[in-house]
Amino acid sequence: MLHIGCHLSCAKGFLSMGREALSIGADTFAFFTRNPRGGNAKRIDREDAAALVELTREHGFAPLVAHAPYTLNLCSNRPEAREFALRTMADDLSRMRSVPGNFYNFHPGSHVGQGVDVGVEMIGSALRELLPQAGPTTVLLETMAGKGSEVGGRFEELRAIIDEAGGAGPDVLGVCLDTCHVHDAGYDVVSDLDGVLEEFDRVIGLERLRAVHVNDSKNPLGSHKDRHERIERGTIGVEAFGRIVRHPALRGMPFILETPNDLDGYAAEIALLRGLADGADPGGASPLSGSVAEGITSA
Repeated sequence: MLHIGCHLSCAKGFLSMGREALSIGADTFAFFTRNPRGGNAKRIDREDAAALVELTREHGFAPLVAHAPYTLNLCSNRPEAREFALRTMADDLSRMRSVPGNFYNFHPGSHVGQGVDVGVEMIGSALRELLPQAGPTTVLLETMAGKGSEVGGRFEELRAIIDEAGGAGPDVLGVCLDTCHVHDAGYDVVSDLDGVLEEFDRVIGLERLRAVHVNDSKNPLGSHKDRHERIERGTIGVEAFGRIVRHPALRGMPFILETPNDLDGYAAEIALLRGLADGADPGGASPLSGSVAEGITSA
């Protein structure tokens, strides 16, 4: 079964997001823990949070994917910016205890000229401090497009962060794969999805792949641009998304749309992707090779 949703506004509270998700055919969703550009977070309404938890149980939702603000940078060259990111993420993880058992996704950061190795060490060090506070929440590193000085544009960089963070298990520290980002980073999910997942398994391990941001791209393979597009309008294309949503190694994970869309547009994309998941593969997916097939049991 395909579990799919989109980013929703938390302005009206937790339960409102759950009801809005159901209204567009979603059985998961993403939300920002606070303003995506940073700032203070709203006070948690415990009853509202509990009502959402009950709704998600009643309707068989997949885990929700909370998203940290874009502005946080655990590997900034400014100590005060790193401290702000660490403090904000710790607060977010504390707040996530109100909706336990879900995911907290974040962009690893930009080393701003310090070098990838320095960035990896800084991010890993911060995670060593943060992960013991995660409790029932799984923290997810997001795959990045590799633009500028972003860390996380290669699977090896995410693996290095995981190792630097102490190698916590996949229920504590995982990865969210963004289809636009990996495409723009140079991973060919259009023509060689099996190969990309085999490489992910070899470098990181499929057991750590916990969620998918399902976005088309405005740019060609390897452009390092990070410009999201609607599912039927980008360079990845609808046939490739048919293979992605049907791939056994990704089955059961929450798929989150981050395409430039309104609520009606998201409803249409959810219906489209559910149809692709339930019907014949439009592009004729290649058979799974051994390493990916073996990884399915632990993913």
